[in-house]
Amino acid sequence: MSIFIDNGTKLVVQGITGRDGSFHAKQMMEDGTDVVAGVTPGKGGQRFEDSVPIFDTMQDAVDATGANTSVVYVPARFAADAVFEAADAGVDLVVCITEGIAVLDMTRVVPYLAERNIRLIGPNCPGLIAPGRSKVGIIPARICREGKIGVVSRSGTLTYEIIHQLSTNDFGQSTCVGIGGDPIIGTNFIDCLAAFEADDGTNAVVMIGEIGGTDEQDAAQFVADRMKKPVVGFIAGQTAPPGRRMGHAGAIISGSSGTAEEKMAAFEAAGISVLKRPADVVPLLRERLGGK
Repeated sequence: MSIFIDNGTKLVVQGITGRDGSFHAKQMMEDGTDVVAGVTPGKGGQRFEDSVPIFDTMQDAVDATGANTSVVYVPARFAADAVFEAADAGVDLVVCITEGIAVLDMTRVVPYLAERNIRLIGPNCPGLIAPGRSKVGIIPARICREGKIGVVSRSGTLTYEIIHQLSTNDFGQSTCVGIGGDPIIGTNFIDCLAAFEADDGTNAVVMIGEIGGTDEQDAAQFVADRMKKPVVGFIAGQTAPPGRRMGHAGAIISGSSGTAEEKMAAFEAAGISVLKRPADVVPLLRERLGGK
């Protein structure tokens, strides 16, 4: 099993003829994702890789193919409009890879999709992968293995490191989700934790947080109150100086609530096993799963 995507995912790539869109569309196709269409205004009627039809609009793409998911590789100044267009076309899931989208744009995008019960993952994220089923985004399939460990992360690069540690030690993944590190995102830790808790194909969860904000503290409380499956966690940015942004726009410490120490303490209080370094993920999972 998996969360959010599966073998029934029918994907439209918005920006399929651009540099990033074309590269990753080809990767997703090679990894087994059902890419049914691409969208680039003005290039309707062409084909990508001689097989994927390109349309001028999302509505045309969805009407012609029955697509239920979109991934956005569109420059930041146009990305919000691309997400609105995907929502209006009727897809169930939009994954926005684009970084640098204005926070003001996201204040309009997120409630618009929520009102229509459309899930948004991102922006500024690596997307998600359900190994052996589907991939939407940029997480390398070659480092993943099918299994029963769920992964949810605010950090792109650390997601890859954790997945590599898991896969090389025979811990396959049910789904790996990069939720993005911007101040306003569509899908948060709690959304993913709730989905993993309900997923019969997930036995345990790895949660990768970082400094800034209180999302990790909120997620820790959810784990304490609502989850029976074991969770292990890591907080990135443990040596970051206060007041300085470290990579992600959301990773800014304000006062004490966003520090690594405060987040790690919240994890421990909620019964989440805390990794001191990414390599600790395997022994901690083995401990929580009883050596399995």
